[in-house]
Amino acid sequence: MTLLFPNPSRSLYEKRNAVRFIGHDGMFEVRFFVEADALVISDAELGRSEISESKLLSAFDALRLSIYDVARTAYFSGRPDSYTLTAADFRKDGSRC
Repeated sequence: MTLLFPNPSRSLYEKRNAVRFIGHDGMFEVRFFVEADALVISDAELGRSEISESKLLSAFDALRLSIYDVARTAYFSGRPDSYTLTAADFRKDGSRC
């Protein structure tokens, strides 16, 4: 079984403070979330308390291939937590986010 990402759409899911994207495993649509903290470094030194939607989506786009690799690892490990990717997932994978 292969996990593909044929739809490049992604969106901010404010309730979870994450970017949501979709994968397909051949039969089912699989929802993934990447926490904002995994996408960007805190803007504290710039005096910002919130990270803008455009910055999160741009970070996702720039890191898309790495995010897909981490998503595949999470999916095939059978994690039952609705596939929320955190900064720790990227450190384990060796990918840089």
